[in-house]
Amino acid sequence: MSRKKRELRAYLQENLLVGDGAMATQLYRMGVPVGVSFEELCLSSPQLVHDVHKAYYEAGARLLETNTFSANRDALSRYGLEHKVTRINRAAVAIAREAAQEDAFVVGSVGSILAGRVRQKVLDEFRDQYEEQAIALLHAGVDGLILETFLDVEELLLAINVIRPLTDLPLICQLATLEVGRTRDGYTLTEAFAQLQQAGADIIGLNCRLGPAEILRSFEQAQVPEGALLSAFPNAGRLGLADGEYAYKSSPEYFAESALRLREQGVRLIGGCCGTTPEHVKAMADALRGLAPQPRINPVIADPERTSPSAHYVRDPQKPSIVERVKTGTTIIVEFDPPKDLDTEGFIQGCCELHAAGADSITLADNSLANVRMSNMALGAIMKGQYGMDPLIHIACRDRNLIGQQSHLMGLHALGIDQVLVVTGDPSRFGDLPGASSVFDVTSFDLIRMVKQLNEGISFSGRPLKQKAQFIVGAAFNPNVRQIDAAIKRLEKKVEAGADFIMTQPVYDVESIRLVHESTKHIGIPVFIGIMPLTSSRNAEFLHNEVPGIKLSQEALERMRRVQGEAARQEGIKIAKELLDAAIPAFNGIYLITPFNYYQMSVELIQYVQQKSSLLQTSGQI
Repeated sequence: MSRKKRELRAYLQENLLVGDGAMATQLYRMGVPVGVSFEELCLSSPQLVHDVHKAYYEAGARLLETNTFSANRDALSRYGLEHKVTRINRAAVAIAREAAQEDAFVVGSVGSILAGRVRQKVLDEFRDQYEEQAIALLHAGVDGLILETFLDVEELLLAINVIRPLTDLPLICQLATLEVGRTRDGYTLTEAFAQLQQAGADIIGLNCRLGPAEILRSFEQAQVPEGALLSAFPNAGRLGLADGEYAYKSSPEYFAESALRLREQGVRLIGGCCGTTPEHVKAMADALRGLAPQPRINPVIADPERTSPSAHYVRDPQKPSIVERVKTGTTIIVEFDPPKDLDTEGFIQGCCELHAAGADSITLADNSLANVRMSNMALGAIMKGQYGMDPLIHIACRDRNLIGQQSHLMGLHALGIDQVLVVTGDPSRFGDLPGASSVFDVTSFDLIRMVKQLNEGISFSGRPLKQKAQFIVGAAFNPNVRQIDAAIKRLEKKVEAGADFIMTQPVYDVESIRLVHESTKHIGIPVFIGIMPLTSSRNAEFLHNEVPGIKLSQEALERMRRVQGEAARQEGIKIAKELLDAAIPAFNGIYLITPFNYYQMSVELIQYVQQKSSLLQTSGQI
């Protein structure tokens, strides 16, 4: 019996099913420009849409989604097409049906109307739009509907509430989370999955926003309702800027491995979202061919222990800057991310431990990856004023216009915080508030120059100030690129703009350390080489395959694959120490990046750097 003649829910009870990949990614690859309605192509260029469906089918997808993700009245009105909702949806089903064979399911794609924007309307206003689109898809003859990329549980529940009474066909309901384990409107995945199933969802899962590693981790940390059918359509890693172009990083081979891991979590419908191609789908289909689904086993979830902060450290107002210290010996900067919550106890505890271990400065990112964290300015003030620590504050070009940037810097000056790192910042649309604006009034080059202008007693507008600031300004450098010469030229411009020191992205092989040393020794300012210990094989593969600006050696990947649990963290520390053995003789500046707030790992590495540096100094090697 063909799959198409069997009901989708019944098929998934006994079988794995491979879904398709990104429609927009393929259309863009085929020459369709950004800024047009991809859904309208169902009317004006149906052959293009047909060719995408056919490519996915031939790659092994046996569930095809119609090209109707944004074919609702709200989205189409941006192109003056709001009167063509029914025509576009019905045409999309016909195109997908023509491309699919008898052994493939065709499901109607219904996307979020909020589409990542901050909610400004009452959700009930969307009811008619969901009903209009769903009726058009159902009347055209789909095998089910896939409600996908919903950031808010409440909007997805509304859509289910509207559509469920219209049909008995299967509803695939997929959330898109901005961080592992929690939706934008505050639900844990455990809570969200339970509510979706109770509302009438037949298949529940996750798609978009996150890559395979983080979607896998999301399932590993969630309690799924008994007997639930699960789906997963991850992005091809994180979208990042590499060599001047935005691109997704994850390879088809990595997707094949990830599909097998998702199967182990009980996921039965596996496809791809943004950045995925027929090559990704083929790799998954080949990997899953002949395999049976595995039962879902929920994890045991325990409450994390809370700790109290140390409180016996005093401020040292005479402490020299990191640039002054690095001239006289090995200097250690440790990155420790601000919390995503209002609770600061664990953060302060970690800072105290790092400070006590001997970190010369603790650096705080400015909402890294465009995810909201507590103000690094406020935390830096607490660290400096109450505990005598030396903070180094990141400043992103993304979040503040020039008014806000100067105000922010003036506040740091008032607090006595004079060490900053200027970074461009990841675009807002890739973070946990994708509806937020990315400002980018200036580039990192411009902002470095303007911060140094404050040191001359001149405001951004050119107005004389009654005092001069005393900022020590750092700049970021990513050596993990294909064209190192271009990266060095960019770095030289930052030095020309006034950068006082450099902090690099983490490196994971000795050859890269040598390359950075040889490439930067002419620039004349301190370079702090980035070292971030790996915590697990999953962590290593995620960094290598999904995070822009990070590349691991095959040796490091292979070593992490051989160990698990605490042994994996110990292996990560061992690898980091081997890298430090190569870095310490070449660099007076060491930049340790704390993974997942495991500050104990950084404490051990601080102590290792101190011991190694002392031995080399005694022997006259540095």
